[in-house]
Amino acid sequence: MDLLEQRRPSLALALRLLEGVREEAAARELALAICVVDAGGHVIAAQRMDGAALGALSLAEGKAYTAVLWGTRTGDFTESTQPGGPDWGWNTTDPRVVVYAGGIPLLVDGALVGGLGASGGLADEDEACVVAAARSLGFA
Repeated sequence: MDLLEQRRPSLALALRLLEGVREEAAARELALAICVVDAGGHVIAAQRMDGAALGALSLAEGKAYTAVLWGTRTGDFTESTQPGGPDWGWNTTDPRVVVYAGGIPLLVDGALVGGLGASGGLADEDEACVVAAARSLGFA
């Protein structure tokens, strides 16, 4: 058979990623919602810190999902999806797509294994928190 092996973060690893984002957010005095998805965009684990906006969790999931869909940081699409941009309009084709910074792909040896997203701060703050957590656990 012509089958491919799929790697994804375990629940234990997803929980460590959530913890890392929470720690970075707390150090910055932020209250974030955080989500880890597998390479298919399915949620493995998600949390909303005390004080995080109710809507932040759906945005965090959308950022993680979008990072997996395209294998890149969600912030890379913020400008290109504006009117007149080369990607204008595609972000309206799926309500789960979020094109603000704060979502990153999780790569191991160059292979996409999942995504990590956060929302609740400024977009750049969300991204800084997910990048710090991912790097602390060995993701590029």
